Amino acid sequence: MTLFVKQPFPLLGLLLGLIAATAASAQSPAVPSMSQSLPPISVGQVTLNAGATFAVSNEPIRSGLVWRIYEDRGDASQPTIVARSTSPMPSFTLSPGNYIIHVAYGFASASKRISVQRGNLTERLAINAGALQLKGAVSGNPIAADRLAFSIYVPEAQNSEGRLVIGDAKANDMIRLPEGTYHVVSTYGDANAIMRSDLKVESGRVTEATLNHRAATVTLKLVASVGGEAFAGTAFSVLTPGGDVIREAIGAFPSVTLAEGEYVLIARHEGKVYTREFKIESGRDRDIEIIAAP
Repeated sequence: MTLFVKQPFPLLGLLLGLIAATAASAQSPAVPSMSQSLPPISVGQVTLNAGATFAVSNEPIRSGLVWRIYEDRGDASQPTIVARSTSPMPSFTLSPGNYIIHVAYGFASASKRISVQRGNLTERLAINAGALQLKGAVSGNPIAADRLAFSIYVPEAQNSEGRLVIGDAKANDMIRLPEGTYHVVSTYGDANAIMRSDLKVESGRVTEATLNHRAATVTLKLVASVGGEAFAGTAFSVLTPGGDVIREAIGAFPSVTLAEGEYVLIARHEGKVYTREFKIESGRDRDIEIIAAP
């Protein structure tokens, strides 16, 4: 009889091959297919700490700042604002990327392009600016702030009023401006009482100035006799001796502030016209009466 004996060696070889293949796969990481989607990458945010200093003295600016952070897209499109603060030393939390940091100090400003990637970032911007604080006086007496208005210009070439910076600044306001020389026009009242001055703004300093007016405030009246009761509904016109109209008003006793000098007053009431000349002396407030002669 012929006997067939099964040999163990082929099976043993197969087992050894499987063990070797398993060990090799454990040592060599699998290569993902190109179609496999990768897990999202978690990106941390960045803290930007900002501050501003005066350019010359390097002293920190502690008030009056407005910060804006814009996304810098690197193209001609309008930058998108992503953060804003009025703190003197703000902290902004930003995603990694490119930004424009801008700080305004009144009419002065500074800006810088920055790139934030990780961790914390500190930026200090220098602003070349100072401030004006303006007041008015007449004959040594302070003028009430609500009676004054200031216009501030940057001179250009031979024109002292070349470019208007601010047109209705108030007395005692802190007017923050870039360093330079400015032409200041002070108007007392709403007529022709005007004073002008050239003032210099220095970086890190407040320039205080008082503009002295030569003017007075007078009350216009049409009366039947000296010191008598004023007629209501009277139309008044104040003219220069040359006939230029300075101020017009309607009422029983309107007031007008005028620069020092000579004037002609015309009063119209119930179809009749009355005139007189008068003179303004600086600091002498008084009534100007026209007698309505029968």
